[in-house]
Amino acid sequence: MSTHDTRHTRGRGATHTENGSVTQHEDHHTRTRDMERMKEAVIRHVQSRLNEVLERALTDSIQSLSTHTHTHTDQTGSTNNRHKLEQGKVFIARCSLLDELFEISHIRTIYHMFIAALFLFIMSTLAVDYIDQGRLVLDFDLFYYAFGQLSTVVWAWTLMLSYTLLGPYHVLRVWGERAPRSRWRTCVCALTLCAAQTSMLGIFPVCVVLHYQLPPASRFIIILEQIRLVMKSYSFIRETAPAVLRSAAQKNKSLHYPSLSSYLYFLFCPTLIYREVYPRNPSIRWNYVGKNFLKILASLFYLYFILVRLCIPVFRNNSNQPFSSRSLILMLFHAAFPGMLILMLGFYAFLHCWLNAFAEMLRFADRMFYKDWWNSTSFANYYRTWNIVVHDWLYYYGYRDFIRLSGHNLRSMATLCVFAVSALVHEYVFTMGFGFFYPVMFCTFAGIGVVFNFAMNDSRKSPVWNIIMWMCLFIGQGVHVCLYCLEWYAQIHCPRTGTSFWELVTPRSWTCNYQ
Repeated sequence: MSTHDTRHTRGRGATHTENGSVTQHEDHHTRTRDMERMKEAVIRHVQSRLNEVLERALTDSIQSLSTHTHTHTDQTGSTNNRHKLEQGKVFIARCSLLDELFEISHIRTIYHMFIAALFLFIMSTLAVDYIDQGRLVLDFDLFYYAFGQLSTVVWAWTLMLSYTLLGPYHVLRVWGERAPRSRWRTCVCALTLCAAQTSMLGIFPVCVVLHYQLPPASRFIIILEQIRLVMKSYSFIRETAPAVLRSAAQKNKSLHYPSLSSYLYFLFCPTLIYREVYPRNPSIRWNYVGKNFLKILASLFYLYFILVRLCIPVFRNNSNQPFSSRSLILMLFHAAFPGMLILMLGFYAFLHCWLNAFAEMLRFADRMFYKDWWNSTSFANYYRTWNIVVHDWLYYYGYRDFIRLSGHNLRSMATLCVFAVSALVHEYVFTMGFGFFYPVMFCTFAGIGVVFNFAMNDSRKSPVWNIIMWMCLFIGQGVHVCLYCLEWYAQIHCPRTGTSFWELVTPRSWTCNYQ
């Protein structure tokens, strides 16, 4: 090879080396720019999330200050604070917490685990049926029984809703137009309203349930709707009557009375606190509504498989031997897991899916139906965050009104009264729903629940207390499922032989020998 060729070859190799270096340098710069863009995108995403969290925290703080301020520096400050106290609950546009959490892949994976468990229940049921009967059986006799006589439920609910819409509204309207300053006319209107409320929302639902001997799910629908309509109508009366009185006191001002359409909207929107105007979303996401109703249906199937696979085989005792203390303890712990699953399903299906579906259809923008109760380190915080819809009603119309009417700062007494009312209502629902009196819910709610509320208070901040809270929830749900299931089958195996008072209130599971 000549000297010229050698130089040419070296020059070409150097050129390739330089080109490779340039290419690597450009690739490095490209990767650096991509990383910078990714970093900027991540920072923007994190900042937006932090801004949302900060805005929500500030809004909750402002709302808390406006409703819980009790210290007064002077007479002017006292007047302003009382004005804020009268404002009551403030509704703002916000999303449900689970909708935000499900945008995080790690939380969404936990949700997928529950879906996988549902399919596992279905597969196990099909496998057992195929082994036992030699064919695939997937019937839903339990559903058909539990939701029987739905036509009776529909017409009874229609009558209750029609009265709730027209009765309190027109009585208050007549009173506001003719007699807000007349004591005897006010008494007549009040007595008329009380009699109508007692008849249509007190006696009528109970008569329907007892006369037609409705199955459990149909009973629960009637009784829960009865309580919902009572709470709704009370809120409407409680919020409207003072406004009518203030308007009547101003003689030169025309009477302002809420429209029937606003009251009708309130009867269906997912809140128990009446306002003439709520924050509204600009549009309806019908796909979101459909998904929520599908999730409710899936939750019902989930509940069915939990009962069929985990509860009924254990508690349906066909033997001639009575339950021993050993078997009772084993069943209590066995019922803890399905009981907790039922609690989670009830929370997700109703407080998230059902309320969000109706909120979306009505464009109701305030979706804070619950808070992060699962992070609670105290039962006091758990009771406040588990069900915001009911908690708000109990706080504004029970706890706060008790303090104002008593004239003293009796917070503990107000808390005890609210617990007592809530425990009585829970026990009423279970007694009417199951068709027998067994005060397990009342004892755990008004007894153990009150003790836990004061013992495990907001001063408990350690994560250990969150573990203790979850253990108590598991045990409590196990007690409820176990004792109510035992009483259900005891009522079947050992039916009542009389109609005396003690016969009706004495649990059959205490004396039934299953013979």
